Amino acid sequence: MEKLKRAVKEIAYAQDQARLSKLHLSLIPFLSFASSLYGVVLSLRHALYRSGFFSKHRLPVPVISVGNLTWGGNGKTPMVEFVAKFLADYGISPLILTRGYAGGDEAKMLQRHLLGGPVKVGVGVNRMATANLFFEKYGYVDCRGSKFSEKTYLDQKMESHISSEKIGAAILDDGMQHWSLCRDLEIVMINGLMPWGNHKLLPLGPLREPLTALKRADVAVVHHADLVLEQKLKDIELVIQEIKESLPIFYTRMAPSYFSEVRNISIKVHLGAVHNAVVLCVSAIGSADAFVQVMEKIGPIYVDRFDFSDHHSFQIKDIHMMRERLRQLEDRFGCQPIVIVTEKDYDRDREILKHLHPFQVLVLCSEMQIISHKGCNEDTFKLLLKELLEE
Repeated sequence: MEKLKRAVKEIAYAQDQARLSKLHLSLIPFLSFASSLYGVVLSLRHALYRSGFFSKHRLPVPVISVGNLTWGGNGKTPMVEFVAKFLADYGISPLILTRGYAGGDEAKMLQRHLLGGPVKVGVGVNRMATANLFFEKYGYVDCRGSKFSEKTYLDQKMESHISSEKIGAAILDDGMQHWSLCRDLEIVMINGLMPWGNHKLLPLGPLREPLTALKRADVAVVHHADLVLEQKLKDIELVIQEIKESLPIFYTRMAPSYFSEVRNISIKVHLGAVHNAVVLCVSAIGSADAFVQVMEKIGPIYVDRFDFSDHHSFQIKDIHMMRERLRQLEDRFGCQPIVIVTEKDYDRDREILKHLHPFQVLVLCSEMQIISHKGCNEDTFKLLLKELLEE
């Protein structure tokens, strides 16, 4: 199954189909048929929502959707966390609504990062039902329009006594295709390293919707922009502007902060710990290339990689394969290599990763940052969020 997933992804992002292997070419007719069928179902679903056959629900608080048009690696979860902290800083207690897909690694990471603050994380496929459960438990307050401004400038001590527990906004994680909930703001995340692939719908290509869906967006964010050449960023901008010329475009990166120990996540290790070391990057995320490129910039003497499909849950057989690769690296370089995993991988499989002992396993902890580019920066992004919520 892992080989099949890898083959499908390689087809979706192939620059030249003529260079694909016989295995890849044999899969294309089946993927093409499935993609056509997916497109028909997608169009029918759109029509049913437009006609009112499927109803849309509105929550009693503003809803910010963070989504994407392609599979994995677009920076949705870091952006959800960024928006949640922004709202919390303004005295608004946000509720994150997430599906908890494939073991809930993203939800676990959000809960760990935001523990102890005013942000609440609701996990469940039915976002409306999940939201209602939290509203019943904590209450809610509508911060739209002037109320948002009042919350922004109210004395925080007074605010904490009034409605610190009441939910003032909802953040819809992976919400672009979740049409049953109305939203006040649509943020679409784009992977700068692999923006559109072959421009085909799933599963022949990476698109969950046609690119024309960008018309629904209020903000576009190009993630991993620091790892992309300026010309490629311009190409991405052109595609976006051809579809929606007025769409604001921002740029983000994942900035490494420190490492943590898998055996004790509270122990912080300086990034310099891997300088002149041999490392093996192990990941089951949507954009392994970005993870490896970031690690290469930190300064190891050699970086090897072990990639799995997004959300893959590590098994004992995977641990055996990792151990074999680590022994090969140890024999080659004459020193014990260090295993580096992402936070998502840690939160999904923290216990099984401990089976790599005595090899050291570190978790790369990073923070999403908005890059200043063409007059767009973190301040203008926050101002745009505030203005859109005040409408």
